[in-house]
Amino acid sequence: MAKSIVHVVGTGTIGEPLIGLFTDFKEKWNIDEVTFHKRTPKADDRAMVEHLIRKGAKLVVDEQARGEFEALGHRVSFEHEEALARATVVVDCTPAGNAMKARYYDRIKGPRGFLAQGSEFGFGKPYARGINDKAIDADDRFIQIVSCNTHNISVLIQTIAMRSGKVGLESGRFVCMRRANDVSDTKSFLAAPEAGKHDDPEFGTHHARDSYHLFATLGEKLNLYSSAIKINTQYMHTLWFDLELTEETRLEEVKALLRNNPRVAITNKRSSNQIFSFGRDHGYFGRILSTTVIPISTLAVPSSRKVVGFCYTPQDGNSLLSSVAATLRYLDPKKLDDNIEVLRPYIFREI
Repeated sequence: MAKSIVHVVGTGTIGEPLIGLFTDFKEKWNIDEVTFHKRTPKADDRAMVEHLIRKGAKLVVDEQARGEFEALGHRVSFEHEEALARATVVVDCTPAGNAMKARYYDRIKGPRGFLAQGSEFGFGKPYARGINDKAIDADDRFIQIVSCNTHNISVLIQTIAMRSGKVGLESGRFVCMRRANDVSDTKSFLAAPEAGKHDDPEFGTHHARDSYHLFATLGEKLNLYSSAIKINTQYMHTLWFDLELTEETRLEEVKALLRNNPRVAITNKRSSNQIFSFGRDHGYFGRILSTTVIPISTLAVPSSRKVVGFCYTPQDGNSLLSSVAATLRYLDPKKLDDNIEVLRPYIFREI
């Protein structure tokens, strides 16, 4: 029987915790081996790489960089193309997924599936756990895990606007207030808020565009528009939303819908640092795996068909959960729901 091997490309803010998840739960998920590719040898990253190796993951490097990694004291198990060919699933967590697809993934026959992250629009069918699972089938060898903010937008639409299996939405407007950088980053921090461009003439920014295409896999054609601004914080992304529904609603109905969605975390906290701190103390690798966090007191229904409010995108936790779910589907689709339950302690209903 062939080995079940998960190969993660990249060790950044999504790659590193994913490697941790797959090694920590590999027995539960019947994963025989976890490998990970790191492109650049750095003394600053030595402790992180060694920690992942101690957890049981095997280091993969480019052929020309092998000597430099070994000089840092790392044990190299495989070189890049060898690891790709022997993998069952490849999870690309770099901003070069489409380039890697053109260079390697399209011609490598071994893996059952390839995943790329949010920035890699066009890589494959867009996917978010709990939103369009029924649109994913065995023929989808390439999947784009949509961005963390796109997850947030999409779960709001699904929860508040879904009626009798259809999305009852006249329009959705969103402002993504993005953190300047991750807490692990030492570059690109902002001195002041920096407004983003509306690069997409139809959708504004990629957040609404990607949500549109996510729901399009379900046969929905939605009127969505988003704007983005970076703010000088490292804590969490903040999202303001304005949903114009096709049917009337009430504030208490909206609150009930959000409370009843297991992917939504409700909170009385309105400060992002308090929510971030909760994730740091109780999450996996500091991540809350809920899709969104709703400060319930910010919700309003200013007219019978309009819902506005704020919510927080819990770093990249929702993308991590979708990446795990898509991987487990490739490994054994019949056991997906049972296997994902091991992560239930990190999917919070209240914060």
